[in-house]
Order: sequence, then C-alpha cells, then structure tokens
Amino acid sequence: MRTTTCDNSDSTDNTLRSQQTPDVYRRQLLQWAGMGAMLYCLPGCRGDNAEDTDTGEFSEAVQWGRDSIAQAMQDTSVTAISIALMSRDKIVWQESFGLADTQAKTAVDLDTRFNIGSVSKVVAAFAAMILCDRGQLALDTPIVRYLPDFQMRSEGFRNMTLRHLLSHSSGLPGTNGRNIFAFVPIDGYAQDTFDGMPHFHLKHEPGELAVYCNDGFTMVESLVTAVTGLSYPEFVQREILQPLGMHHSAFSTQPFTAGSFVSPDFQGQPQGQEFVAAYATGGLASTPGDMMKLAALFMNQGVHQGKRILSQKAVEQMGSDQTTRLRINPCPEWRWGLGWDNTLQPGLDSVGVRAWAKNGGTAFFTTEFFVLPDEGLSLWVSGTGPYRPLPIAEGVLLRALKEKGSIRKLPDPLDTTVPRVANASGNAGLWAGIYANYITPFKVVEVDSHTLDIWQWKEGQWAILAQGLKLRTDGWWWSDSAPGVSYRWQAIDGKLYLINRVPGGSPHYRLTFSTGQRLTPSSTPMPAAWQQRMGTRWQIVNESPDSVASRMGGGIVTLGALPDLDGYILWDNEQLLWPEGNSRARMTIQLPVTHGRDLVELEIRTVNGQEELRVGTSVYRQIAS
Repeated sequence: MRTTTCDNSDSTDNTLRSQQTPDVYRRQLLQWAGMGAMLYCLPGCRGDNAEDTDTGEFSEAVQWGRDSIAQAMQDTSVTAISIALMSRDKIVWQESFGLADTQAKTAVDLDTRFNIGSVSKVVAAFAAMILCDRGQLALDTPIVRYLPDFQMRSEGFRNMTLRHLLSHSSGLPGTNGRNIFAFVPIDGYAQDTFDGMPHFHLKHEPGELAVYCNDGFTMVESLVTAVTGLSYPEFVQREILQPLGMHHSAFSTQPFTAGSFVSPDFQGQPQGQEFVAAYATGGLASTPGDMMKLAALFMNQGVHQGKRILSQKAVEQMGSDQTTRLRINPCPEWRWGLGWDNTLQPGLDSVGVRAWAKNGGTAFFTTEFFVLPDEGLSLWVSGTGPYRPLPIAEGVLLRALKEKGSIRKLPDPLDTTVPRVANASGNAGLWAGIYANYITPFKVVEVDSHTLDIWQWKEGQWAILAQGLKLRTDGWWWSDSAPGVSYRWQAIDGKLYLINRVPGGSPHYRLTFSTGQRLTPSSTPMPAAWQQRMGTRWQIVNESPDSVASRMGGGIVTLGALPDLDGYILWDNEQLLWPEGNSRARMTIQLPVTHGRDLVELEIRTVNGQEELRVGTSVYRQIAS
C-alpha cells in the first residue's frame, strides 16, 4: 500500500512507471498502494467546510495550503481533500474541500471519513508496542514463538522478529494482492496471507536490508490475535481508537453509514465505498480531527489527557532509526522507523528539523501524515484522485516553521544545472547489462567508453529512458537533456545496484532509490517445461468478483522471456524470475527501499489434468492467447 511507497507514492520516479493496460491493472493497484472523474473547483480559497479555528501565528501557512489545494483540485480530477494542522495540542487549521459523493453532490465535512491507506501502519506499530509494553510481545523475539504454525520455504524465517515486520526488513515477499481492495467487505485477508507463506521463500534474510513490505504488517494482525484472542480491528478499537476518542475512525469490516465517507470516482463515475481488507497494512478510515488526536499522543510521549496509553520508551522506539544494522543500504537517507516511513523525513531534515512521516494509499485515496516531535507540529492531508499530497504537506509545514521562527527562511529550490563532465577513466562499460526491479527490466548500454544509455522494457520492447549519460564532477551520471534525474552505481555484497536520484516532493531536495539490480545471463538453458509455457496467458480464478481488480478488468498475466537475458522467466513483462526445475520460479532480486517490493514466486501444479499457476494463495489457469 503504497505507497506503492514505501507507499512513497509521491517520491517514486514517474519515469519508471509502466503505462496502464487492463492486464496489469490488478498489480498496479498494489504498486500504487494507491495513487488512485470529473473536475471540481473550489469556491474562492476556502473549503466547503472549515472549523472556526484561529490560524493566527500560522496564517501564511494556512493560506498557502488553501491555495495549493485549490490548484490541485483545478489541475487534476481529485474530488475531495481534507487537511489538519496542529501546534502542540491545539488544532490551528482543519478544513475539507470538494464532494463526498459526486453523484449526490454531497459536500465533504470535517467528519467525513477518508481511507488513509498505509498510514494505518503507524496504528499497527502502536498496537504492537502496546503489547510489548504489557510483555505479551517482544520486539526481538522470533515470531515463531507466538505463531508456531508459521512456515516458509527458507529456514531463515525462524529468525524473523516483530522488529523486522515493523521496519520493512522481514524478507517477506511483499503484498498479498488477492482481494485486498473491494467494493464489499471481504473477511479473512490476514489468514489468507498467513496461509500463502508456506509457498514462498524469503526474498532476503531477515534484517539484511529494508524494502517496503505490506505483508509484514499483515502478519501483525496474526500476532495480535494469537496473544490477545481478539481480532485486530477489535483490539485497535478497544485499546487505541476508543481511549483516544477517535470516534469517527474505523476499519471497513462492514458498510459505513451513508454519507459518512468519501465515495471515490473512477473514470468519472462514483464507485461507492472502498473496502480495504488489509486492516493493519492499510485498512483504517479516519478524519482530520481524529488523526490529530493520534498525533498528539506521539507528541506527548504516549500520554493522552493525563493517562498513559503507550510507554515513552515505545514511542521513542517507533521514532528511532531502524536501519543502523542493515547490511545492504545504498540509500541511507531512508531511515525507517517502526511503522514510520522515515524518522528523519528528507524534505524537513534538509532544513534541520526532525520529522516522523508516513504516506499511504489505496486504490483510490492518497494520504500524508507528519509528526514533528521537537517542534510540536503535526499535519495530516488525505484525498481521493490523482493528486500529490507530499508537496502540500511539506509546503504547509515549512511555512509554519518559518512563521514560528524555527527556520529563518524557506529553502531555495535546488540548482538543476548539469555539472561539468568529469575526467572519466573510460569505464562506462563496467555498468552495462540488464537490471531488474519489481515492475520493469532495464538495459544499460555502453555508447562509448565515457557514455551510457538506459533503456526500459515497456509493452514488449525496449524504450529509451535516459540518453547520453556522462560521469559528472559530482560523481553522478547526468544527461544534458534531462537535468532533473541522475544515476550512479554501487556494488554491495557482490550485487551491483543502479541508483537513481530524483527531485523530492518539494523542489529543494533530492531522493535516491536503488532502482535496479544487475542480473547475469544463465549458464544453463531454461527447462523445457518452462520453454513450452513462454507466451502463455493466465487468468486468476479465485479472486472475488467484487474486488476492485475484478471490477476493473484485471487479473490476466503473461509468461515470457527477455531477449537479452537467457534463462530467466519474465512475469507479465515486469519481473524477472529464476526457474527452479520444471514447476517453480523464484524471486531474483534483493533491492532496498521500494523497487524490490511486491515480488512473486510461481508454482505450477497439475489439477484434474490441467496446469494451474499459484502465487501464494492466488490461483491462475491458462487461457487462450
């Protein structure tokens, strides 16, 4: 639930995304983790509903936020946005914009629920840490102690701990995509994910690296139930939502009351309530006021209205950098917390301010949640439609920090002038080859000893991605024609990573991603059984007809090969897999941050004389090409 960033949806390099086609829509829901229509403009600069709060000290930040939201709603098909800004325990601004139901023309108000997607992971970590405070769980105890029936095909699963689950370093495959988003309640997602684990190997050893992983938080649901006897939604309701007075927040275990939630649009048509079956990883629906109550708990070190809900030590653990012991970490600005995407959010860290941040998305909603523990500021913004909430969140917070005197001025945009060409040693050929991630292969081609091109595999052929890259004096490879993006290579533990540097949410900083891992051609031919399956198409047969993927026409995948890399299976023109015998294909990459997420492992079984393809608990059958 990306976030499909981390969700990290605002930070992902858009140039690396495949074009949408019906056959890949199902997986793109997971990749977006959801970035998600008619066009709605705002009346003036105010939303349809605003609480009468005194913006006073933060009037510039609030006005800038209103203007930015208005612009986003004019420029995109976003239909509803809600936002809140808090200073210490006082909400200084909360306002809603747009329509909860575009068909009924019902305006959003401050109590209208938005699906917050992977921001729910902060709540999941909160729930787990409550149980750690009570001695019912421990961060560094292997989870098999609590879940004796947990099994995987790699022995290393026995070393997996709660800390690994909460910091995206477990090695679990990524996301169980079966029935994750739907238009009716679908029970049993956590158990289905648990039941699928014996069909997978680990994609890396627990604690070796950190890559965004929804499955880890879904496993937290099983842990909560195992030690409390309660379902995860029941536990969160009793121990978090009710004590904090978050009365408008809920999981979509059943339909919400009409008019209490945002009904998202798709291609101009209202869709009704979106149900998210992955409760811990992305299933909470909430409001700006409720989310500020959650933020206040973290700013008050676990205390709510004089009553301790979570220990100070647990709050500090959640907000501490969990990456210090990773063996593979080529992008160290990603400082994962427990539940938090970053404990030093780069956009605010660049001005010397510590911020805990989490973004989230579903098939239709995108959200940002910030807590600045040293400054006493918090912000939440959520909306439905293809907008970018990160620049809005950062922009409001930077202006609030300026108004309260914490920073002297707003940061200047980065200089995007391409640096001079370095005195290169003529080693461009060292980086040539095929690179893979979870969504597309790349081909790095040596043009001459000082110049590289990068090609991306799209819709069955190579398309140029970056042309004329040369090593520059800053140590990165730039193209004169694309000054916003640069590349470098890094070898770690015998693996060669393609590192991509892109603009951040706001224009004053950059982010890096390990976007590809080089693979070498196989020295042995592909097994005959897999060769015979090349070019075949498969359709999922056990997805609910009420899932978002089914309704939107997804669920068909292809098996193929990449012409430039002998011996590998290409899963639906996206993932490169390694055949293991005639009936299994395994994951091939160990790629940190986000581009190694949501990997698959294939099993072929014969049922009633017909081959079936299994990915975890998802079952596919071959269809005519």
